[in-house]
Amino acid sequence: MAQKVMKCGVTRKKGYLYYLDKNGNVAEAKMARGRKRGGGSKVVVKCGIKRKKGYLYFIDKKGDVSMAKMVRGGRKRKKKKATRRRRRR
Repeated sequence: MAQKVMKCGVTRKKGYLYYLDKNGNVAEAKMARGRKRGGGSKVVVKCGIKRKKGYLYFIDKKGDVSMAKMVRGGRKRKKKKATRRRRRR
């Protein structure tokens, strides 16, 4: 489950992508649609969040910054049989 890190209350605009940038601030960037190119990003809210390793940070439905533990792994696969190569003479 996700855990709320900081309340920001960001109101989202249609056609924009909202994310946490490398400085820990909420930023927005215009999404590319068809032939229209996307735009550069700009900081919406300065949060200054310090990230923990192994967690995913995102902007939730209410416009606040949340974090969730990243799930690693997946389905275990069968080991391949070791094949021996034959020498040609």
